[in-house]
Amino acid sequence: MQFRYAQDILIRFPQLCSRAVLVGGINSDADPTAEIERLTRIADHRLVHTSEGELPEVQAWRRAFSTMGLKPTQYRCASEALLRRYRKDGALPPLHPLIDLCNAASLAFATPVAVFDVAKIIGVMTVRPAIGNEIYDTFGGEVEYPDPGEIIFVDDSSRAHARRWTNRQSGWSAIRQDTVKALIVVEALHQTASSDVGALIAKLVEALTATWAGAVVTEVDPQ
Repeated sequence: MQFRYAQDILIRFPQLCSRAVLVGGINSDADPTAEIERLTRIADHRLVHTSEGELPEVQAWRRAFSTMGLKPTQYRCASEALLRRYRKDGALPPLHPLIDLCNAASLAFATPVAVFDVAKIIGVMTVRPAIGNEIYDTFGGEVEYPDPGEIIFVDDSSRAHARRWTNRQSGWSAIRQDTVKALIVVEALHQTASSDVGALIAKLVEALTATWAGAVVTEVDPQ
């Protein structure tokens, strides 16, 4: 499994810090409750003192979305959207143990965490501007085509696995009950991103191996 960024993305966003891991040996029967509670307590502590929109991690993504020509309060990065929902509802609905863990880590660090079913990825996963002919499947089963220049996650078959960078993942490669191996990508743009992303990955790997005794986690070097 290879994961990379197009050169123009790295030039436009030199502050980008990204880490990616592959996790195998997962299933939908695990109980991640204890690990999720540890992570959400971190989010609870942060939200007592400030709103999600004031967090430096979220503000950095808002600035990035503005440079992409997107209204930051209309198109929110995944972590801001999760934090808003968590603050309003007090919890996130359970979906799948792996998704729930990644969402909890995203809440704790206010940082987007994307997770893809590796079986649905053809060749290399690349973050790059869209040409406009890539295929994107919504969770509702509809087909969309990203706008030319829009930053997407795309594989070698020209299938887009995420639109508007960290805003919206595809239903095509979403984690399912039969998923056994996943690619997890963590991305941040704020000033302390390097150390914070490292801490997020460390806590997430700890949670993954505590939840699945047979989990195999390997780091993928973004090219």
